[in-house]
Amino acid sequence: MPGYRVHIAGSALVGAGYGAAGWAVGDLPPVTCALAATLCGAAGMVPDLDSGQSDPLRESVGLLAAAVPLMLLHRFQQWGLPLDGIVLAGAAVYLAIRFGLGWILANHAVHRGMFHSVPAAVIAGQITYLVAGGDDPLHRYYLAGGVVLGVLSHLVLDEIWSATQGMFGPKFKTGFGTALKFHGGEAWANLLTYVLVVALGGLAAFDASRSEQSLQMKRYARQQMEQASRVMQGVPQQPWPIRR
Repeated sequence: MPGYRVHIAGSALVGAGYGAAGWAVGDLPPVTCALAATLCGAAGMVPDLDSGQSDPLRESVGLLAAAVPLMLLHRFQQWGLPLDGIVLAGAAVYLAIRFGLGWILANHAVHRGMFHSVPAAVIAGQITYLVAGGDDPLHRYYLAGGVVLGVLSHLVLDEIWSATQGMFGPKFKTGFGTALKFHGGEAWANLLTYVLVVALGGLAAFDASRSEQSLQMKRYARQQMEQASRVMQGVPQQPWPIRR
């Protein structure tokens, strides 16, 4: 299979193209495009969360533990948390991911299990959408799409490295087909994965609906203020009455 550096280089190249396309074609803000490219590059490490006690696992979990609280800042503000509460909540999320999630993955994750699957890429995108803040759902869709592409780039590279050219045609290793898949060999893992896909999809759809309504209300309020401002500008100013 490809090495750790190959996966990072591959997802970084995909992320660079994704960010450039968002800026050139999608007319998105450069900062949003740069963030999407960064998330895509980092997402190339996500499938290696099932690699057990290893450097990729530690680095991936450490990156998640640092990035998730930062992306949750807007959510914390929406929930009305004070500054001290935001700091405490961010620290709690960091500890939960760094030690809680890290311990679970190191001791219970199965290599080339459902972490190496297309549904896992969908789950990563759904989580990104729910974690990312902002009033415009389009920007959050774009960030989530970058994470999905980053995970898929890892899976595609695994499949490419599982096939070699032999003397009489291509040869496939025993791991071929175990990365870019829709289900694994364990029923409980398949069930849990698809339950998460459905549950997170429902939460994302509900959140998207609320975000759309909030965005429409803000646009309507802005239009009303602009209309009132134009009306006020057209009203002739009356001189103040002076009493004598």
